[in-house]
Amino acid sequence: MTSAFNGRKLWRIPQQGMLKGVCAGLAHYLNVPVKLVRLIVVLSLFFGLAFFTVVAYIIMTFALDPMPADAMDNEAQATSSELLDAVDAELAAGEKRLREMERYVTSDAFTLRGRFRQL
Repeated sequence: MTSAFNGRKLWRIPQQGMLKGVCAGLAHYLNVPVKLVRLIVVLSLFFGLAFFTVVAYIIMTFALDPMPADAMDNEAQATSSELLDAVDAELAAGEKRLREMERYVTSDAFTLRGRFRQL
């Protein structure tokens, strides 16, 4: 199994950021929406983590390099065919798991275990 983070670097993205681009860089690295990262940061400010959040943001502002303008262009964009193949594989795996669960639930072993639990 390969990691989703192989070959990826954590950058600040000032072009997409509101302050210094730290949240945009984290969102890009984690492959989540920027609004989600910003929401988590704002909520952490209100729920007792204000000092930690501000210190971490300042440290990351100076520790992370800004993303070069051509770095976004160099990333391999998946084609629609590749995306459809990935979705198809995911659906096939889900269907296989569902069939295995259905086979177990309808088996005699499941019924027997249920009856032992009732005792």
